Amino acid sequence: MRDVQNDAPKDAIPIDEVGIKSLRYPMRVLDRTRGYQYTVATVSMFVNLPKHYRGTHMSRFVEILNEFRGKMSFEEVYPMLEKMQEEFDAQSAGVRMEFPYFVRKVSPVAGSESIAVYTAFFDATLKDDFDFRFGVTVPVNLLCPCSKEISDKGAHNQRAYIKLEVKTEGFVWFEELIQIAEDAASSPVYPLLKRVDEKFITERAYNTPRFVEDAARRVAKTLSEDKRITSFLVEAESMESIHNHNAYALIKSRC
Repeated sequence: MRDVQNDAPKDAIPIDEVGIKSLRYPMRVLDRTRGYQYTVATVSMFVNLPKHYRGTHMSRFVEILNEFRGKMSFEEVYPMLEKMQEEFDAQSAGVRMEFPYFVRKVSPVAGSESIAVYTAFFDATLKDDFDFRFGVTVPVNLLCPCSKEISDKGAHNQRAYIKLEVKTEGFVWFEELIQIAEDAASSPVYPLLKRVDEKFITERAYNTPRFVEDAARRVAKTLSEDKRITSFLVEAESMESIHNHNAYALIKSRC
């Protein structure tokens, strides 16, 4: 059959990224406690398209993903991108994967065990060099220092999210990034709390007031002191409980 994708396009303009987005796909990722865990990723794959090709072959992206069969880490991503470059005769290739990452979590006082879920991701490109970044978005609790300072009773607090994206020269676990984010907040959040836990968390947050700026700076300081991490991006966003807007802060590494 005639391959229309190889026809010359009417408008001869090169495309920076062409491929597939939002494909749900099972995968296996490294887990510090259990070795591996199985999850479902939302996958995007793309290559560049020269100006003399009308289109690309979308089915080949899924075929390549099937070939690597759901095992995903630094070691598997690089050969997959090489395969994409070869298969599509492309100068650049990239893949983005976002997936729920599950961690066993124990409440601070009652010791109640449950499973917390975080949003983790990989973002990798191969052109002249291989660029691999990964990270996680962590739900936390922030209590407003200003509200505490001006109030005779209480202070407003709310759930917030801290996103860490890192590039490394050494191995870093998702669990390490999660811990860094939680340590920077007023308190962690838990999937299961008894009353004694709720009292402990409420009082801990009150005694540890943090702005989004405070949380972002604390995360950035910890990441900058880790010799394994060569660059990073930190975002902190607070879902404000008494404002009709969110509070937000971002820090990029200066190296």
